[in-house]
Amino acid sequence: MKKIALLGEVDLTRETQIVTVRAIEHSARFLGVDVESEWVSTVDIADDLFRRYHAIWVAPGCKFKDQEKLFWAIRFARKRGVPCIGTCGGFQHIILEYARHELGIPDAQSEEYDPGSPHIFISQLACSLRGREMKLRFESGSLVERLYDSSEAVERYYCGLGVNPAFIENLRSGRMKITGEDPEGEIRVVEWPDHPFFLGTLYVPQARSLPDQPHPLVSGFLRAI
Repeated sequence: MKKIALLGEVDLTRETQIVTVRAIEHSARFLGVDVESEWVSTVDIADDLFRRYHAIWVAPGCKFKDQEKLFWAIRFARKRGVPCIGTCGGFQHIILEYARHELGIPDAQSEEYDPGSPHIFISQLACSLRGREMKLRFESGSLVERLYDSSEAVERYYCGLGVNPAFIENLRSGRMKITGEDPEGEIRVVEWPDHPFFLGTLYVPQARSLPDQPHPLVSGFLRAI
């Protein structure tokens, strides 16, 4: 059996966390694979995490208690080829880990955690995306385009935070690939090149998963595992 660590502070009254677990179940049944997911609080992330789990999902729907341990897990997965997906808050922390450890900005931060930081890579959006469905376009040849088998999609958002426009050029300067944008050119999907599966989405794809129509990103994640 393959095991996925759902990294975050579990609160199964939150819709985004409920649909995360269900989406994994939908894709596992559809693919006929034996996969189990377990919640792991960020404070409980330890050195043996990747001996116990085959993949990580940096989960939505929570404020993470221990960012440093979470950054360690994301970096390990990114550098060692461990399948990793991050959605909503997970996407935001994929961006922050990359800014800290690849772009050399050790105090890169989210406005939610430290509004006084001089390098707010994740900031409040001028117009909140909570509850909205919006069209996306994907980079030709990207993993996300291959999984959708399309250059565009419509997806649902649950957050009021996103990439700070002031730091977009910084993000584009390194190896991380920006592979999905909204019609205004705002960053919505990132990937790490030459990796079995390392993907972050500001939207919550698992919210659109159905038992007879599992979401292609979740199914692709499970295939990679």
